[in-house]
Amino acid sequence: MPATPPKPLILCLGNEIISDDGFGPAVADRLNADREVTDAADVIFAPLAGFALLDLLVDRPCVLIIDTIQTRDGIPGTLHHFSSDLLVPGNHLTTSHQISLPTAIELGRRLGAKMPDRIDIIAVEAEDLTTLSETLTSSVEAAIPEAMASVRGWLMRG
Repeated sequence: MPATPPKPLILCLGNEIISDDGFGPAVADRLNADREVTDAADVIFAPLAGFALLDLLVDRPCVLIIDTIQTRDGIPGTLHHFSSDLLVPGNHLTTSHQISLPTAIELGRRLGAKMPDRIDIIAVEAEDLTTLSETLTSSVEAAIPEAMASVRGWLMRG
């Protein structure tokens, strides 16, 4: 009997004890409580980066990453939607901890791993990424329903 192909992956990144970096884990909790979402995709919260992401990405048809971002003029709570194609791999690394998402993807490809054909990203504009707290700021907390709707839209588009 042929193996069942892997489901799309919704990969929620972050750190649940650093204020707005807890956005990914908060979204993962809500997604995992939604049977419609979990029937269509695997939802994983991972407090990881760099090399550690490779094992999660290999053999997936497509991936949606949920994370936080801080841009120079960003308004906290704003959702940014973009493709990983816009991200540029780094060329100069001194440790494995410096490996960013695009560098990890490129490394996986160069090592011959079957990487996803499509990786999309939903990132919330963070207000606070320095305070040790298990509480999101109100602007980031308010973005969760829109993020949930964006995830459902991503799943519908296939």
